[in-house]
Amino acid sequence: MSLRRRGRIFAAAFALLAVAPAAAQDYPTRTIKMVIAFPPGGPTDFVGRLLADKLKDLLGQSVIIENKPGAAGAIGAEAVARAAPDGYTLFLTTSGAVAITPHLHADTHYDPVRDFAPISQVVSVTTTLVVRPELGVNSAKDLVAMAKAKPATIPFASTGVGSPPHLALELLQSAADAKFVHVPYRGAAPAITDLLGGQVTAMFADAPVLLPHIQAGKLKAIGVASGARNPLLPDVPTLREQGYADTIADNWYALFAPARTPPAIIARLNQAVRTALTDPLLRDKLIKSGAVPAPTSPEELGKFLKEELDRWGKVIRDKGIKEG
Repeated sequence: MSLRRRGRIFAAAFALLAVAPAAAQDYPTRTIKMVIAFPPGGPTDFVGRLLADKLKDLLGQSVIIENKPGAAGAIGAEAVARAAPDGYTLFLTTSGAVAITPHLHADTHYDPVRDFAPISQVVSVTTTLVVRPELGVNSAKDLVAMAKAKPATIPFASTGVGSPPHLALELLQSAADAKFVHVPYRGAAPAITDLLGGQVTAMFADAPVLLPHIQAGKLKAIGVASGARNPLLPDVPTLREQGYADTIADNWYALFAPARTPPAIIARLNQAVRTALTDPLLRDKLIKSGAVPAPTSPEELGKFLKEELDRWGKVIRDKGIKEG
């Protein structure tokens, strides 16, 4: 390579380095897209739209939602992983797409640690254990006693193989030394329908999709697979409180950007998310839906993601869980 050509390459590289801080300083100058890997109307979409509306005010630019459902979050994740790392494509995801799906699908075309830049966790969502009130079950211990009396006969619904509710069931079975019959569904709605109809006996699911049924008296919450009780269900003890240690399977939603997004843009977005989640009206709406605001630094989210990947990877391997 000639000295003149090398000089042109180095000059171009230095020019890009000089432009990047300026671009980050001016960010944002146009509409931001927030990708959500689930259909409109669900809890993730609900949280995303609330956050997007507040970020619009804080960042001075529109934040639009693009729903990309499918493949347990992988379709949305892959789209963001391939996007330009300029801060104009963001990914609001549950734990599934970034901490669980990669362990279930060998052909996943993204690496959660390599391909995403953490911005902030947004909310923590309590994984809640429910039954029909007429079953006469008042606690997780009562349900476990039923399972031990008739091993491998009690149908227990989940929102899909490898979903946080399914993994919560696996943790409960191990902790209680009991065996249920796992009945996976394609999402919460059909599972809840069958639970209400008596086709299955119990299920775990995210608090936001269960709360309307709990509050209407159609379902009864008998435990939460969480480290703490949910503010809207203060009388429902954790599974750990009921004697089942190591049964924490909280879902969580977090905001990511494509890898190599400039640190200054990540910092700007993190500050905006943190400020948004201090807004009393936004916090009230989230908490009333069953989602607890839980902002973090980018570094904290990155560390947490690695821990969750390791934790769920071990559970999936130990239990031999496979998709399909």
